[in-house]
Formats: sequence, C-alpha cells, structure tokens
Amino acid sequence: MSEIYASVACNLDAHILQASLPLFEQEKIEAIEWSFDTLFKFDEIPAWFTDLVSEFSNHNRLIGHGVYFSLFSGKWSPAQQQWLDKLKRLSAEFRFDHITEHFGFMTGEDFHKGAPIGIPRTARTLALGQDRLRRIQDACQCPVGLENLAFSYSVDEVKKHGEFLDQLVETVNGFIILDLHNVYCQVHNFDIAFDDIIKLYPLNKVREIHISGGSWQQTEAIPGKSVRRDTHDESVPEAVFEFLGKAIPECPYLKFVVLEQLGTALDTPSSQAAFQADFLRMDYIIKSLAHGYPQAAVYPFAPLPGLAPPVPLEDPDLHKQQVQLSRILETAGSVSEATAMLQSSDLRNTAWEVEKWAPYMLETAISIAQKWKDGFV
Repeated sequence: MSEIYASVACNLDAHILQASLPLFEQEKIEAIEWSFDTLFKFDEIPAWFTDLVSEFSNHNRLIGHGVYFSLFSGKWSPAQQQWLDKLKRLSAEFRFDHITEHFGFMTGEDFHKGAPIGIPRTARTLALGQDRLRRIQDACQCPVGLENLAFSYSVDEVKKHGEFLDQLVETVNGFIILDLHNVYCQVHNFDIAFDDIIKLYPLNKVREIHISGGSWQQTEAIPGKSVRRDTHDESVPEAVFEFLGKAIPECPYLKFVVLEQLGTALDTPSSQAAFQADFLRMDYIIKSLAHGYPQAAVYPFAPLPGLAPPVPLEDPDLHKQQVQLSRILETAGSVSEATAMLQSSDLRNTAWEVEKWAPYMLETAISIAQKWKDGFV
C-alpha cells in the first residue's frame, strides 16, 4: 500500500517557517512543496534554507510548484525560456519527486506581474498547453502535473475544466493537483454540489491535493451575493476538510496532501497556532483514511522525456486576445465598462464566450487583475 505524505507549502518566508517550526520539530511534516520560481525576490538564498530543501530532497520528499510560467501565453517569451533553464539547473541540484504549475496565463506584460486567468478550451489551446508541459518535463525529467484553477467566468467553464486538464496532462503521462479550496470556490460561486463537481475530474490522475483558506468578496453586480476567492490568507474552512475526507478514498494514486497559506497571513501567534491546528487535523484525516482502502501498486506517472520539438508553439491570435483581455481587466472602471470593451474587442463571438460570463465573476476578475497588476506581494 502506498503512503500519503502530510505536507506544507514551505518557501523562503519567515512567517511560514516560524509557523511550521513546531511541526518540523515534532517530525509531523513528511514532505514540503517549494515554489522554486519565487526566489527571484531574493538576492541571496541563505544556506540554512538550501539545507532544509536538500534534506527533503535527499529523502524523495520534495515537490516543486511553479507560479510564474504562464502556461497558456500565446506568445513564447524569453522569460519562459529562462524559467525552464532555471528549473533544469535546480533539478540537477535537487531531486524533485514531481513538478507542477498552475492552469491559465498570467495577466500583465511583466513576467512576474499579473494574476492567473483561464483560457478557452479549444484544440489550439490544448496543443499550446501540451507543448508547454513537454518543455517542463524535458527540463525537470520527472513527473509533471497541473493544478485546477479556482476562477471561472461561467458554469460551463467549471463543467469542462476536469476533462480539459485530463487531455492536457495525458501528453506527458502527467497528473493533476486537486486543489480542494479551488473546488470550494466553484461550489459556492456557481451553486454546484461538491459531489457533482468531483465527478467531472479524472480522480485516477490525482497525485497531489491542496487545502487552504481564502476570503469573501462582496459583489456589486448582484447585491447581497459574495464571491469566494482563493486568497490563501485564512484558515481552512470546515467544508474543505469535509471535501478532503471524501476525496482521499477516490484518488488511488494520491501521494501528497499539502497545506498552503501565505506568510503575510501568518504574522501573529494566533494565526500560526491556527495553521498548526489545521495541519494536525489534515494529518489526522490522512492517517485515518490512508489505511482504510487499498491503493494501486502500479506507478502511473513516469516521465516521457525528449518530447518537445525545437521551436515552441505559438498562437498569435490568442496572444492578441490575451493582451486585450489583460488591458481591459486592468483598466476597466466597472463591469459595464468592461463588458462594453469586451464587446468591441477581438474576444467577441469567439471561443472565449464572453457573452456568457457571469457579471459577478467579471467583476471579480477585474478586482484580481487590478490588485496584482504591479506584482505579487
């Protein structure tokens, strides 16, 4: 029977490390997920952090999670090549058990600015995503996966997401991170039952689960309605723990369950204590269920190296639409203004289906893009 490892998202952040320290001391943390591409913020990496990463690497308990690659950008950028080159160097230094990235593309022209936003599901975007996943796998030479996105513009997007992820990762024999708080966002924002959404995902391709907290945003588009945001700045909701208990038995190849929270939300003793309590509860659920059902013995996600063609695939039309969408989201003063701009853009009457976008989710996209257009903090 395979083992499921209770893990934390552990980056070079004083508050995250302070909150995690008691758990490290108790040897409760069995693996760490490192967002390796966030290191651009630091001029120098302290030796003790390298030692921490190396320790988990040496025991095959290190997993890498990308943030900034912008998988579906229609135009290949020098920054993406630099990202791959850096991943290749890190993969020679550390042993990643697997590497993952976010679904979507980054708004904003600067590589480290913007927010991840979804794209239309078409044969062209499928080919583009598959090309990028091949390049990631060629760089890291280990299993590669994608995380489901929290944000959607419409219920149709929600219903298509799992199948599209399945088709994307198939080309590299890849897997999926099932982020249960992202699913929680979909459950609330589109009034869909968890049991119905979870059936739409290829659970036999889930190798990792994320749990986290988030926040509520009131919307002016529909007075009285709140939108759930995946902001990682609060404790894990009760519903997400319930989802975890339901999901684990349905994922035969699950290997890691990761607790995520931003360091900016762990700056007080009470928030750090709550983080530790969330981890211990997560660990209890894992341990209580991991031995309750037989997991498949076959390891299905072995990498398929040497797949990427020499020249990266590009989609000029998609790139033009993405630039327009980013500009609209980052500059619109209201939902009505954004709607008018969309209707006069190249996105009108296309696979983006902007005509079907829920006004309260367009409002949320504007808020996300305008918050992060100057970079993550």
